[in-house]
Amino acid sequence: MNTKNKKDYKIFFFLFLPVILLAKPFIVNDTPKNGEAFLVFENKKPEFVKVFNKRFKFYPTVHNKEYKYYALIPVNYRQKPGVYKLILKYPHTTETVSVKVIKGDYKKEYLKVAKSKVSPPKKLLKRIRNEYKEAMKIYSTYTDKKYWKHYFSLPLNSKITSSFGNARLFNGKLKSFHSGIDFRANTGTPIGAVNDGIVVLAKNRYFAGNSVVISHGRGIYSCYYHLSKINVKKGQRVKKGDILGLSGQTGRVTGPHLHFTTWANGVIVNPKVLISLLNQI
Repeated sequence: MNTKNKKDYKIFFFLFLPVILLAKPFIVNDTPKNGEAFLVFENKKPEFVKVFNKRFKFYPTVHNKEYKYYALIPVNYRQKPGVYKLILKYPHTTETVSVKVIKGDYKKEYLKVAKSKVSPPKKLLKRIRNEYKEAMKIYSTYTDKKYWKHYFSLPLNSKITSSFGNARLFNGKLKSFHSGIDFRANTGTPIGAVNDGIVVLAKNRYFAGNSVVISHGRGIYSCYYHLSKINVKKGQRVKKGDILGLSGQTGRVTGPHLHFTTWANGVIVNPKVLISLLNQI
């Protein structure tokens, strides 16, 4: 290497060195609303990232060519707005970055349903409690396995009649926030799986009606409620687009539609935001 080349190499090295030293994990959706999620990308694999008093794992990316690893972090709907520190733990060091959680501008919805769907008869309370426990056990179940191979998509290409996060008042009483997206769908509309996975629930439930829940692996679940017919069974493997059932108006509804919910690492998150993030990894 001649003297000029050596000099050029030194200049390049010292210009590039600060970039290496100052390189930070890259965050997608770094100002999430309560009820959304965000991604942390890294090229050197951390052991974990800790935020909201929880630890989250890193996995190899699939679609993203700029980064090697990702961690998907959900923000609980009840999470207070504010700046939160993410602590990334590496084998011999730690690094800290921040995200700012902002309050979602969610609306109120006033719905009229049967009285029994607001104040259920006492004889049905045990059933409702058992269905809730069953669901929570499913959503808290985690596997490192990844079942999907394709990009995620929404289950229907139709008008959204109710958005995620809206406060819901049934017969004038505030009962919940809207945990998913409602799609306009006449009774009998075929409902396809948003991606590959395993059916972990396929049954009738008091509030959700005929329901199908799919595990996509790595803590990701998609849910399809109020169906008029269920076409799959628990334990069945499904591929993206497979018909899970037909839309309907079973459970607590005001009319026929599809209610679509998604969970990530034990937390309900906005399906549109989650699908967008999953398709970036």
